[in-house]
Amino acid sequence: MTVEIVAEGLGFPEGPIAMEDGSIVLVEIRRGTLTRCWNGKTEVVADLGGGPNGAAIGPDGAIYVCNNGGFKWHERNGLVIAGHAPADYAGGWIERVDPATGEADRLYTHCGDIQLRGPNDIVFDRHGGFYFTDHGKSFPRSRDVGGLFYARPDGSSIVEVTPNIISANGVGLSPDEDVVYVADSLTGRLWAMDLEAPGKAKRGPMGAPGRLAGDLPGVQYCDSLAVTASGRVCVATLPTGAISSIDPADGAIEQVMTGDPWTTNICFGGADMREAWITLSGTGKLGYTRWAEPGLRLNFNA
Repeated sequence: MTVEIVAEGLGFPEGPIAMEDGSIVLVEIRRGTLTRCWNGKTEVVADLGGGPNGAAIGPDGAIYVCNNGGFKWHERNGLVIAGHAPADYAGGWIERVDPATGEADRLYTHCGDIQLRGPNDIVFDRHGGFYFTDHGKSFPRSRDVGGLFYARPDGSSIVEVTPNIISANGVGLSPDEDVVYVADSLTGRLWAMDLEAPGKAKRGPMGAPGRLAGDLPGVQYCDSLAVTASGRVCVATLPTGAISSIDPADGAIEQVMTGDPWTTNICFGGADMREAWITLSGTGKLGYTRWAEPGLRLNFNA
């Protein structure tokens, strides 16, 4: 499968959204912006600061952004790599962005007395609420862990669904929305959490986040993800430079290579939902390919 480069010069792109007009809205984590890409051009939608990470369209047409609070940045062998918390780090947050004006409002910095550390990825359910992961935050000699949260887009309610996931990253829902999937970066595992109600999930055995739906062999790390219409979970995989398509029924894995070791996310769009847009963050590019099967259409778009 060939990945075509459609945008370059991006500051560690992530969180792509395939818009109905054919453009792609994504975040540039290093640049601190929400950015639109189309026809080889880019324009800044909003200057957010911190570390905008995951993004999704909500039921009101606004763009909801997970902001991880920022990273230190490194360059190695021509690649940009995210590191520990920066000197000015003060926590993470969830924000709502008006795509017409670029105005941003912070919705959540805490869940009760729990400070958000590194909000990472986000998905809306059919009820209009959203799940988001908190990746935690790394420091030179320690690491804060995060978890999975569920919130309302009007800022009225946030609950912790599953605490103490080592490095929660990608999040997605099964086609029937009975399961929420979370990719745990540092363990290379994909967790499946059976939902009893919106924002309420069953825990796994002996304190595990849920059922083990996928386990990447060797030294491979999970990043963000998207789900296909058939229910496969497509997880960006580092430093392999691939999208790992995982069958959660048996854990079988198929990999599509991308050419960038720091491949971080994928989204689906187009009339047949087979257009796949992939963020190649290490090289600062956005890639495009035709996927083997349709992606799952999200509940909201604009």
